[in-house]
Amino acid sequence: MTDSTTVSASVRGARADAIAKKIADDIVLGRFLPGARLDEMSLAAMFNVSRTPIREALKQLDLQGLVVCRPNRGAVVAEMTPAQLNQMFEAIGELEATCARHAAIRMPAEGRARLSELHAQSRAAMRAGDFELYDKLNQELHHVIIEGCGNPVLIDMTFSLRHRISPYRRSQFRNLERLSASFEEHAVIVEALLAHDVTTCYREMRAHLLSARSAAARMSPAWDEAPRP
Repeated sequence: MTDSTTVSASVRGARADAIAKKIADDIVLGRFLPGARLDEMSLAAMFNVSRTPIREALKQLDLQGLVVCRPNRGAVVAEMTPAQLNQMFEAIGELEATCARHAAIRMPAEGRARLSELHAQSRAAMRAGDFELYDKLNQELHHVIIEGCGNPVLIDMTFSLRHRISPYRRSQFRNLERLSASFEEHAVIVEALLAHDVTTCYREMRAHLLSARSAAARMSPAWDEAPRP
């Protein structure tokens, strides 16, 4: 494969990723309702692209469970019940809390340095009210903690569920007050992890994910039938 071909493929992949993220946001925020047909030609016109990146984006969303791609019949927005959302957040809270507990002991020095760096960068993003940058740094910070647990099986399980639920977690940051709250929750987790405090790491990471669930529920109509904490 030539360098130009590699670059072209990379650009196409980035375009599909961006489109998938935007469609995911629209689904989570209720702009595309459950059961709605996602027509490739209409979406291509909306994003001013060919159908190829649209098709790739829809495949990504299918893997996340946000879209159902039906052979020869196109894609539709998947049904997601409040109970399913609550169950996914409960599960990811337990998984990430366990990762944080192990990372407090096992994370190597370079991981701890990166964690501190990301936390400092997220402070600037939070103060600037930069939703997109904070979301990116938030994902990286959580990834460092997950990988720091040192258990490949636990890492795979956590990343798999995190990928499915990430659009709903992302929606919480559209509330600027949540940026500040998230940063403060991270501060407690990072401090505990750097101090090798396994008990606080587990407790605060679990509480952090429950807070994320509550914040996301206030932003997404998918939770309209669920009891609000």
